[in-house]
Amino acid sequence: MGHLDHAAYGWLTPVLSYVMASIGAALGLRCTVRALAATGASRRNWLLTAASAIGTGIWTMHFVAMLGFEVNGTEIHYNVPLTILSLLVAMLVVGAGVFAVGYGKERGRSLVLGGLTTGLGVASMHYLGMAALRLHGEVSYDPLTVALSVAIAVIAATAALWAALNIKSPVAVAVASLVMGAAVSSMHYTGMMAVAVGVSPSDAALPGATAMQFIFPLAVGLGSYLFITAAFVALSPTADERAASASAAQHLGERTVTAH
Repeated sequence: MGHLDHAAYGWLTPVLSYVMASIGAALGLRCTVRALAATGASRRNWLLTAASAIGTGIWTMHFVAMLGFEVNGTEIHYNVPLTILSLLVAMLVVGAGVFAVGYGKERGRSLVLGGLTTGLGVASMHYLGMAALRLHGEVSYDPLTVALSVAIAVIAATAALWAALNIKSPVAVAVASLVMGAAVSSMHYTGMMAVAVGVSPSDAALPGATAMQFIFPLAVGLGSYLFITAAFVALSPTADERAASASAAQHLGERTVTAH
């Protein structure tokens, strides 16, 4: 069996991956809170932004962490189509969970359905990403540890959506996002503890792209997207701020009419 190193660059990749997961969670929660206070197309757009933020954050977390994953005796490449598919799955399935909460009539049932769907989406993204690995050898998994990682994903997703439904203040959302980031990271590393690799040394060229050729540039691009989206959300007025502004404008108009 090949020796697996989950942190080849020390604490750099675990810490950076946790930061990316927390940023994605914070954005997703803030956007979901905004969506629940909105109606019509505005609610839909906020939910779409929430799904893309959470999905992107989870995917970036996974593959930033994978930059520190090494197996003695073999190089590691990634199948490009499967890697991109894992990103799409993360966004689509997380989106289904977020929309279940955003449009559900019964909050309890919506929370359970949304948490289950989102959690399974997180787990699916993780194991699709692992299926994209190309190395000289065979990858196997411990079923009980895999089941534990899926359970962590579902619990973390349900807790995050509960926070979106019940927590409104920015400080509380920030704390919830840090907890969700820790939960997503825990799911990832629990899933990685399930991995065993039987190395078959070979000089044959591996198919796919190396992490630095493909994963690193894509992670940087998606990380930039998260930061730009964070700036957009921070600068966008809330429903209360828009209502206050409209009220102030109305009062100003009434005073102007009275003065004339």
